Amino acid sequence: MPILKTIWDFLQNQILGMRWLNDLIGSVLTVLGMDTSNRWVGSIQFFAYDVTKIAVLLCVLIFMISYIQSYFPPERSKKILGRFHGIWANSVAALLGTVTPFCSCSSIPLFIGFTSAGLPLGVTFSFLISSPMVDLGSLILLMSIFGAKTAVLYVVFGLAIAIIGGTLIEKMNMEKYVESFIRAAGNVDIESPDLTKRDRLIYAKEQTLSTFKKVIPYILVGVGIGAIIHNWIPKDWVVSLLGRKNPFGVILATLIGIPLYADTFGTISIAEALLFKGAQLGTVLSFMMGVTTLSLPSIIMLRKAVKPKLLALFIAICTIGIIIVGYLFNALQPLLV
Repeated sequence: MPILKTIWDFLQNQILGMRWLNDLIGSVLTVLGMDTSNRWVGSIQFFAYDVTKIAVLLCVLIFMISYIQSYFPPERSKKILGRFHGIWANSVAALLGTVTPFCSCSSIPLFIGFTSAGLPLGVTFSFLISSPMVDLGSLILLMSIFGAKTAVLYVVFGLAIAIIGGTLIEKMNMEKYVESFIRAAGNVDIESPDLTKRDRLIYAKEQTLSTFKKVIPYILVGVGIGAIIHNWIPKDWVVSLLGRKNPFGVILATLIGIPLYADTFGTISIAEALLFKGAQLGTVLSFMMGVTTLSLPSIIMLRKAVKPKLLALFIAICTIGIIIVGYLFNALQPLLV
């Protein structure tokens, strides 16, 4: 067991967490005559380390996930989902969402396509919730920061929100609140051509470059905010707002996160810095879930496809689910951190 723990700690800290990179950057700054205990220098070190680490993980993970996702084009995904019924269909849709490396806005065209194809509305909403919230990339990235137990629970809770949320929408018979042009669109069932391994590698490369270009501005902004929080915001401020003494910290963090637009890669540095400053684990993760699942641009896009009553129900289900998960994580924090 000690040997396995040593191997696991090395994997988590040095391979996923890239602690060696932080030490290397600190050594370089010291050689250049800078004092890493200085706030400005500390901010530079935090920024350089996190941007490099997240960019490397982003490219590796998106490449791997895109390669996997090349086996699940919309036509094949629709056929897979069509074989299941009831809560099993919701579960498969939520799991399928984990292999689609999309932000909340990018998931909506697929949601519209699945809905137009005649898949049950609750099933398509399970996909829509899980796709931006709990992709495989978020699992690996969360492991690198918060550890395996927290990362796995984050994914499990996220899938639970997606499955329960989709099932509720299905049971409430909300089909009439889908815009008519979506239902009338129909679907042309065209088999995707068989791709060779080379085609899949090219596809994965293109997806990686495309995703990197779209995400890197949010990573830079997110890491910049994280560096400010980490080195400049007094710990007492964070603790008073998001620590144990504020029972409404989870609600506050969720409501702050909802209007923002980013994905896990853009919010991870902010979450890491908030946790370092004394924010509770569940509060931090609720903020991340709110940002990745319910951004203002995605809500505006979704409004084009569904009517206000269904949109409000979707927002309410996600918000309540995220808040509940936040309080659960806070209760479990002593066992996880």
